Amino acid sequence: MSSSEGLRQEGETAARTPIARPALARDPATARVADRLPIRQPEADRFWRDVRRRRMLALADVGAAGVASLLVTGSTTGAMWAVALLPGWILIAKLFGLYDRDQRSIRHLTIDEMSVIAAWVAAGTAMLGLLLSLTPVGPVKLSVLAAAWLAVTVVAGVLRGTVRWLWRHTTPPELTAVLGEGELATAARRKLELFPDMHLRLVDNGGLPLNGMNADRAASLRELVLGLDRVIVAMEWIDPELIGQLAGICRDEQVKLSVVSPLRGRAGASPHLSAVAELPVLEYDTRDPSRSTMLIKRVFDLFVSASTLVVLAPLFPLVALAIKLDSRGPVFFTQRRAGKGGVPFRMYKLRTMVAGAERALPDVVALEDLPEPMFKLRADPRVTRTGRLLRRFSLDELPQLVNVLRGDMSIVGPRPEQVELVERYLPEHRFRLDLSPGMTGPMQVYGRGDLDFSERLEVEFDYVENVSLARDVSILFQTIPVVLRGNGAY
Repeated sequence: MSSSEGLRQEGETAARTPIARPALARDPATARVADRLPIRQPEADRFWRDVRRRRMLALADVGAAGVASLLVTGSTTGAMWAVALLPGWILIAKLFGLYDRDQRSIRHLTIDEMSVIAAWVAAGTAMLGLLLSLTPVGPVKLSVLAAAWLAVTVVAGVLRGTVRWLWRHTTPPELTAVLGEGELATAARRKLELFPDMHLRLVDNGGLPLNGMNADRAASLRELVLGLDRVIVAMEWIDPELIGQLAGICRDEQVKLSVVSPLRGRAGASPHLSAVAELPVLEYDTRDPSRSTMLIKRVFDLFVSASTLVVLAPLFPLVALAIKLDSRGPVFFTQRRAGKGGVPFRMYKLRTMVAGAERALPDVVALEDLPEPMFKLRADPRVTRTGRLLRRFSLDELPQLVNVLRGDMSIVGPRPEQVELVERYLPEHRFRLDLSPGMTGPMQVYGRGDLDFSERLEVEFDYVENVSLARDVSILFQTIPVVLRGNGAY
């Protein structure tokens, strides 16, 4: 039996083992989850999944450190001296918090920690440069250290992303219950469906409201969390006493606790949490993006679009040939879309539909009858065979790089919508026209075509209110796996 299988069986055995517990005057409603789920030994390590992940991440970091050793020393003999410094790499990673971030966050991606990884690799290569100078290897050139830092930062990111993927595919998900009712609880459950990388398995608790418990609330809460790995509280109101009580019980039972903030929409646009002594304070940035931020964003757009067009230039003739062989009509397709401020522009795409598809649109969907100003057809009869493949990997959108060069669009931004749909916007929808539309954006990485209109508005509002180059880079890198998986692409 492999060590991985042993760890998994150990966790599953702990999950199945019942324990004797004192009889409680239970509210039948609160017993619904606990009666259906296994109850674990209190002394068992309920966080064994996190232990396995930390070990796997440490193994990935050792691999990245080994690559750094080879690049810096330039020889196997010299690398042997650097091997003695591998524990130092792990210690530095621990000091940077690279093994605890997953456990603290309900959803944590490798891209979220790339800045910390870069700092860790910089500290590690600096350590190599300083200490190897005391060995027969001798001094290391600064240019060699800089090249090693750049290469190993990429290697470390790839290794950590791969390890997290392997962990999700070899480790059972956490049993999770969403406590609360109403719109916020529904939204929380919806996110568990949209983001399987959170690795949570939702347990149906029958929509149990926390305010429907009996008088012995502590006993009811304890019954509620038994057998679970994580509890997510999603309530339209916050009771500090209840949350504090639940936090203490979750600590006793070694159950993770997450509380969804009831602040949503304009009230929940990524405030910064600070503290004045013991008093938590939410700080909102109510300024418009600075001119320097928008200038940096524009330079980023020009660099990415120009370089991508150069790299992908050999691909365009092959795609054009496939389009022409599949159906009659032009290779490119243009459509009026609403740009910044609602100003129309011509957006370029590779043709994925039969010729004359625009004229046939009323036969497929009546825009004036739509309940909301959006539509996305899962099985559009106008799409060609080649078009389905192009849409599956978003290759049809590559000509929009020309729109980015012209300034009509950005690499990252709100989704460009048809002018006819934007004309139906209510005043509270028009915030998404404050920025140039993007080739990719929050809608594309947080659900694509699976999002309804309100969900699109929520993720795009958060982006519009918090524009930054760091967020653009993060969304751009998250776009790659989303495109490869093809979820929500129609």
